[in-house]
Amino acid sequence: MARPEKIRLGEILVQQRLLSEEQLTLALTDQKRSGRKLGRVFVEKGFVTEEQISGALARQLDIPYINLKFYNVNPDIVRMLPETQARRFRALVLEERRGVLLVGLADPTDLFAYDEIARLVKKNIELAVVNETEVLAAIDRIYRRTGEITDFARELEQDVGDAFVDFGALASNPGLEEAPIVKLLQSVFDDATQVRASDIHIEPQETRLQIRFRIDGVLHLQTEADLKIATPLALRLKLMSELDISEKRLPQDGRFAIKVKQQRIDVRISTMPTQFGESVVMRLLNQGGMNLKLDAIGMPQEMVAKFRAIVQRPNGLVLVTGPTGSGKTTTLYSALAELNSVEKKLITVEDPVEYRLPGINQVQVNDKIELTFAKVLRSALRQDPDIVLVGEMRDQETAQIGLRAAMTGHLVLSTLHTNDAASTPLRLMDMGVPRYMVGSALQCVLAQRLVRLVCESCSQPHEPTPSESAWLRIELGEQVKTTKFFHGKGCSHCNGMGYRGRTGVYELLEMTQAVVDASNHHDPAVFLAAAKAEMAGQTLRRHAVHLATVGRTTVAEAMRISNQQES
Repeated sequence: MARPEKIRLGEILVQQRLLSEEQLTLALTDQKRSGRKLGRVFVEKGFVTEEQISGALARQLDIPYINLKFYNVNPDIVRMLPETQARRFRALVLEERRGVLLVGLADPTDLFAYDEIARLVKKNIELAVVNETEVLAAIDRIYRRTGEITDFARELEQDVGDAFVDFGALASNPGLEEAPIVKLLQSVFDDATQVRASDIHIEPQETRLQIRFRIDGVLHLQTEADLKIATPLALRLKLMSELDISEKRLPQDGRFAIKVKQQRIDVRISTMPTQFGESVVMRLLNQGGMNLKLDAIGMPQEMVAKFRAIVQRPNGLVLVTGPTGSGKTTTLYSALAELNSVEKKLITVEDPVEYRLPGINQVQVNDKIELTFAKVLRSALRQDPDIVLVGEMRDQETAQIGLRAAMTGHLVLSTLHTNDAASTPLRLMDMGVPRYMVGSALQCVLAQRLVRLVCESCSQPHEPTPSESAWLRIELGEQVKTTKFFHGKGCSHCNGMGYRGRTGVYELLEMTQAVVDASNHHDPAVFLAAAKAEMAGQTLRRHAVHLATVGRTTVAEAMRISNQQES
């Protein structure tokens, strides 16, 4: 195609009746005052969407508009343009056609960008319009730092050599930001954030050090390096989290905060001595990307309404249950965010504090100084709170204090590790809590899991396997014959996994009078029957099957959730 001509975006949008003259005048005034790009001003003021701008430019210039959300790019072709220039020009090399490169540009009227890209790739180029937000997300996803991490690891190997290195002295070095170990860790955190990893695992093996990321609940190998950098990495991370660097025989827990791309990331760190060195696991908590709303965590709307009504009650115990990493804390904080107001005093007792919310008094327990859940909870109740969140009911003492608080005018939110909602009251009784306390104080139990979502960019119909079909027939009966199922074939958006993102799967047991009466019966089977009748089939398994029938997850994922519930 010919070199584009410079055109005025505002005039195009007015001509295509997407913008009024008054809106254009307001936006131009704002642009002169702020210096921002005019297109960004249009979007932020709500006059038009990014898709409308891209479509208008495509029609004006007679070039294609490509929705990157559904475009499977080739990372090797994309990297023909260096990352710095790709970010600078908001550009992505999409494909090569008979020696001509198709380049997606957020602003195809940028003449300088056109000339620079053609010079850098040393080929003729044709343009397409792409959405700016989507092109930046694609750049984050594709220009991963795997090669950079490997290079820094090798640099650190040479830096360490076979001699002793005083990393304590290194920590106080004002030029530390240039040290190979710091560059390596920075790249690891940058890459983990780009791919939405929830955890980083640094694990010394017999001959190599492996670094793995947990993405959407599944571990992926990021890189392998020489084993001799394991000790310096562990030492540096201990220094950052103020742990005892001289202690290598006992597990340690700590935390620190970093900033990645203007986002604050809180890091929870756990070290454990293994046969070949100290294993380090870091949980990444993005404090800037939180969306703490009950409507946004995947709970069915009718269940949200019921749960919201229960947590609005002035007293009682609300329990959220599920295995580690199932999103219990996120659910509780979503409820706290709605309950938080000037009129109410909220106190949380946690180990550790995972989210930070303004207006809430948050306490972290510390077993080293005997600041236990039970001790903090007793003190918290003397602070005249309206609502108390207990991170976890680990023992009989904590459970009894929490239940007594719930019986004496406080709303108590907490978590417990059980397989499902129905077995949770029985678990409390097994811990030694009297039946009358469970029946009078417990308001509801919410059980949950996290299920992986089918990647929208590569979703396609799926024919269930014989074992899947047999399982589905038990759940759906003859309806299975007319239901379409989907799976992801794998693409650049989901790193070839077929899944991207996770959502919650839930079941809610409200302690109605019938359920409370059954809890006083000595035969657990009587209570379980009453609990199942109260939930009326609205179980974890049913919710997972529903997500599979509407194409949001796969049959395999629904079966996995069901197997977890039964285990």
